[in-house]
Amino acid sequence: MSQLPSIRLKKNEERRLRGGHLWIFSNEVDIEAMPLKSFGAGDLAIVESSRGQVLGIAYVNPASLICGRLLTRDAHAAIDRAFFERRLTRALRLRERLFSRPFYRLTYGESDGLPGVVIDRFDDVFVVQTNTAGMERLQEPLVAAIEALFAPRAIVAKNTSSLRALEGLDTYTSILRGTLDGPIQIEENGARFLVDPISGQKTGWFFDHRESRAVVAKLSRGLRVLDLFSYTGAWGVQAALAGAASVECVDGSEAALALAAENGRLNGVLEKMRLIKDDAFEFLKRAREERQRYDLVVLDPPALIKRKKDVGQGIEAYRRLNQAAIQVLAPGGILVSASCSFHLRWETLHDLLRAVARALDRHVVFFGRGGQAADHPVHPAIPETDYLKTFFCYIGESL
Repeated sequence: MSQLPSIRLKKNEERRLRGGHLWIFSNEVDIEAMPLKSFGAGDLAIVESSRGQVLGIAYVNPASLICGRLLTRDAHAAIDRAFFERRLTRALRLRERLFSRPFYRLTYGESDGLPGVVIDRFDDVFVVQTNTAGMERLQEPLVAAIEALFAPRAIVAKNTSSLRALEGLDTYTSILRGTLDGPIQIEENGARFLVDPISGQKTGWFFDHRESRAVVAKLSRGLRVLDLFSYTGAWGVQAALAGAASVECVDGSEAALALAAENGRLNGVLEKMRLIKDDAFEFLKRAREERQRYDLVVLDPPALIKRKKDVGQGIEAYRRLNQAAIQVLAPGGILVSASCSFHLRWETLHDLLRAVARALDRHVVFFGRGGQAADHPVHPAIPETDYLKTFFCYIGESL
């Protein structure tokens, strides 16, 4: 690796890297000493402090605000198949301690020392997302490492994230190795689900809410449950399987609801489920007008705040959704309010729920919190790895 070119940081700009972070921003680079424009998107480089001290190896993209991401602090490391095998083995060691079955997020980007890539494992099928030019360039040795360690039936590249546009990358879905002839079956919390890695959202499944879904299942016995933004029924099917009296799944995707129906059938609970293709806002408005009431409402929308500049508009959308959800709750009902928007902080969602409950003259208490599942470990130096938040709310009539 000694043949790699170098990028040099400005004075004192190495402090974040020394503190554990892995990102380098373009305004931190001394472009007079080492011009960024001399690098191609995804090139590897030695990172140096302003005094020439070697900090490690990063991949570089001069066109991105995050112009570098540190791969290793060992400046002599080779970034090859063996490197990826070591990283994957370390990630696997944690997952095998956490889970008895091979269904989990195998690598979660920076937290597993692989910035810009996530890998979901569905037994012998692996779905890879490379969201940066650097990881796109390194995709072949990464895939070779997966092959060497797991001998998978199929490896799918599901590179459809909007983050790729920030790196100047196109989006695509491709089967990189092996064959896949339709949805695959996974297990979560004792339930079985069909997952479509090719046509589904992101990798086809959302492992991050695994633990919160288990809590909802325990709470659901005998209740009338509403699952908003239900996708393929991860929350609703588990609630029905745990003894919910009825479950209504609302989603805007006909394909997702078709798979939710298959999942209900697979678990023997389809007769308890009602699948509704509708916009969540419109459904809630109509349910309120018709005086429909539910005992438990799961509100798990997609990220409504994707960029910092969207915070104001996004908070208003969360406010409207939560208000409408509370309005269709029966007295003494449970609201499970979730957000996967990093830019919506815990304290903001907390205060939003308090304010909405008071505006509706309801008494609300929080009896639980949920975050991302253990296969999405949080890097203590990188707050961006901690994004998922869920409040379990008990809501009754005014005191």
